[in-house]
Amino acid sequence: GFPGMPLAIKYPNLKITMIDSLRKRIDFINDEIEKLGLENCRALHARAEDLAREEQFREKYDIGVSRAVANLSTLSEYVLPFIHIGGHFYAYKSGDIEGESKCAENALSKLGGGLINTTYFQLSDSMGERAILDIKKLSTTPDTYPRRAGIPSKKPL
Repeated sequence: GFPGMPLAIKYPNLKITMIDSLRKRIDFINDEIEKLGLENCRALHARAEDLAREEQFREKYDIGVSRAVANLSTLSEYVLPFIHIGGHFYAYKSGDIEGESKCAENALSKLGGGLINTTYFQLSDSMGERAILDIKKLSTTPDTYPRRAGIPSKKPL
């Protein structure tokens, strides 16, 4: 849903694919897509680790976005296999952003990505600092990634 739905509404020229492993969320998102009459997006019930192995999805996307659903190493293993060389992965993060970025350098290198920019900003009402990390896809992700479902989160690269 987020950030996919707001992007689909704001930019009707984009084609957006949202994925989630929880059927309940996907059913809700698909209901909202239908209610809003959005023709530029779809929501798929799947695990990123499985979908990224399918030829029709692997390295086919210009941009991948996410919010803070996992540490950057794990999140990169979920998203980078979908992005083609030259594309970008934008990760919305909070907390120890610099430390997390440093810890993810090995993962990014193995997955074919490289951090090129971090944009910091403050949320209103003292809700803290956030950042959007811009990770560029520099080379093909090896076929060994992503690893089987559950492994990226249990054993981050």
